[in-house]
Amino acid sequence: MGIPVNIVTGFLGSGKTTLLGRLLRSPDMADTAVLVNELGEIGLDHELLNRLDEQTAILPGGCVCCAVRDDLSRAVRDLYGRRERGEIPQFRRLVIETTGLADPAPLLRTFLADPVLRHHFRLGKVITTLDAVHGEDELARHAETVRQVIAADRIVVTKTDLVPEQQAALVEAHAHRLNPTAGVMRVPTQALDPAELLDADTTGSAGESAEALRWTESRLPTEDVRPDAPDAAGHHAGIYAACMCAAEPLDWSAFGLWLSMLLNRYGQQVLRMKALLNVAGLEAPVLAQSVQHTIHAPVHLGAWPSEDRRSRIVIIVDGLPRRSIEASLAVHCGIATRPSAPEG
Repeated sequence: MGIPVNIVTGFLGSGKTTLLGRLLRSPDMADTAVLVNELGEIGLDHELLNRLDEQTAILPGGCVCCAVRDDLSRAVRDLYGRRERGEIPQFRRLVIETTGLADPAPLLRTFLADPVLRHHFRLGKVITTLDAVHGEDELARHAETVRQVIAADRIVVTKTDLVPEQQAALVEAHAHRLNPTAGVMRVPTQALDPAELLDADTTGSAGESAEALRWTESRLPTEDVRPDAPDAAGHHAGIYAACMCAAEPLDWSAFGLWLSMLLNRYGQQVLRMKALLNVAGLEAPVLAQSVQHTIHAPVHLGAWPSEDRRSRIVIIVDGLPRRSIEASLAVHCGIATRPSAPEG
């Protein structure tokens, strides 16, 4: 199975460290390793019980906290090697906190491209923090924030106690329009459950299927989702989620070829894809997803979440016309798509 890797990302000052600190205080996080770009960024130095060396410390509860100063893949390999040699406590989960200006997509690609990492680790959820106080402004002004939201499996709207309910709801709705496949929660107004936030990832094997089923039942849009009249100068002016469905089963090899060619030709414009697929010859659906050029391993679900057996595809694109996506899907997979509204 491999050790699950969760990514915690978000713009500068959005509350990544605060969120991570709250999570690490849970007993469920005792066997967790944390990687941050600089140890000081995590803001927990006053709580450290045992500093092993300049870059590694043991947090309360036994969590391992290490600094990443340069190459991520080397840092993860070194961490795993020290775990195997007994130099640090055993851990069953790795959490990586990115810098505030990071695009998560290259980080995800690192774990799929490095054969050593791919052998020992597997990608889990991407958790993105979005500031309720400044989130609207950051989404309008910073491309990094938009990409962090689009890459997310979970969006945590932070600092909701500092703003009126209407403003928190506005930020939450904006995040959902940019990424309708991600679950959205608020802190500190909602309780944090580490297992719900981190463990139930959709990139593992059959044991993780419950999360995928929840997504298909509750998060599938019924029409294309576009931001409400964004500022023409904003970074998300051309970004929208194209939501399509197809009634007939599709050929898995043809779909894989289509997705590879789509990303090869329009990789800079295809920001995220998530699909529940009715694959010819299979009784249960397959969940497929990608973040920019990174294609995740497919997840074979145990059963359909409802009586609806149609394939449903959500693609978040930047300036790519929906008709181009539909035409290429028809050519390569031989299926016609339509907006994903329920059949009447």
